[in-house]
Amino acid sequence: MTRTREECAALDATDPLAGFRAEFSLPEGIVYLDGNSLGALPVRTPGRVREVVEAEWGRDLIRSWNDAGWFELPHTLGGRIGPLVGAAPGQVVVCDTTSVNLFKVLAAALRLRPGRRTVLAEQTAFPTDLYIAEGVTGLLEGTRSVLLPTIADLDRLLDDDVAAVVLSHVDYRTGELLDMDGITDRVQRAGALMIWDVCHSVGALPIELDACGVDFAVGCTYKYLNGGPGSPAFLYVAERHQAAAAQPLSGWFGHARPFAFEPGYEPLTGIGKFLTSSPSMLGQAALGASLDVWEKADLRAVRAKSLALTDLFIELVEPRGLEVATPLDADRRGSQVALRHPDGYPVVQALIERGVIGDFRAPDLMRFGFTPLYVGYQDVWDAANHLAEVLESGEWRAERFNRRGAVT
Repeated sequence: MTRTREECAALDATDPLAGFRAEFSLPEGIVYLDGNSLGALPVRTPGRVREVVEAEWGRDLIRSWNDAGWFELPHTLGGRIGPLVGAAPGQVVVCDTTSVNLFKVLAAALRLRPGRRTVLAEQTAFPTDLYIAEGVTGLLEGTRSVLLPTIADLDRLLDDDVAAVVLSHVDYRTGELLDMDGITDRVQRAGALMIWDVCHSVGALPIELDACGVDFAVGCTYKYLNGGPGSPAFLYVAERHQAAAAQPLSGWFGHARPFAFEPGYEPLTGIGKFLTSSPSMLGQAALGASLDVWEKADLRAVRAKSLALTDLFIELVEPRGLEVATPLDADRRGSQVALRHPDGYPVVQALIERGVIGDFRAPDLMRFGFTPLYVGYQDVWDAANHLAEVLESGEWRAERFNRRGAVT
């Protein structure tokens, strides 16, 4: 027997994370289940960005590179993200985009494994990871990228020619959570370096990059971390690799003496050598405002509520005959539930018109992300109820729901 809406209300009343909902600006009447793609707006973000625009830029002008700490901000923010990914200080820096950062660390990893020519990546990974792997190996003569049909094929293809393996900690389609510790160990025992994409896990569950012995990692900040559309990404380089690692985008921000304006390049020591160019102060300001919220959150409580919300949603939708593509085993699940439906796109559009916002990934996946800081148990019940009504009524068949925008 599934839970009632009243029982869900009781769960909300005793939820230790309920107070965080007030930290976010959420439109009235909306159940937002797409924070796995773009997080909601923290209430303090507009004020912080306004302060940077009007005071730090508008009043103090160029002095703010020193006086407001702009120059050190990539390191400052990296230090604040470190606890969210289980990284000791000096191993995370905020800069650029996930794609650019993956290019950097993948090129660095290949250089650290001379004589090895192959990069392994999972065929179903988020496409940018595959495109970047293809681009890097296309530039480095003799190297190649090989796609794993599934993660089960890793051991079969993990030979002494593999220099690096790139995997997503959480599958962006299905929400499947991979075993970071076990896979990292298997890859390193084979002599390769392990690169993790943590875009769909950072802010959704505890991550232990140091404890798992990870070599490199990249992640974005606009999903569960609520940094805003296009907010800067981050990268992680284990301290043990920082002296020998070299990244190819040798811009002036990664120079040992950027204001000496020397014609030759000499990299910074430590994580700073992975910086390239001037950061966006507005994007970094918005991210900083969101991290103010995250520094008050207990990731263990976030993970516990995430699993409770996803369990509840699965419990409510399974009787409707929908195929759940997300692992039912909680230990193998991120913070989203993906459902298969041959007409998933118009079904999601019909839900959005009702005020339940999820998204669709081709060919047949309806994705629903559960962000514990602002999604409640009643939200889950209401979303499942609307989904049942959309399917039973057939309203999704209306022509307006089948017109596709550029972004799905």
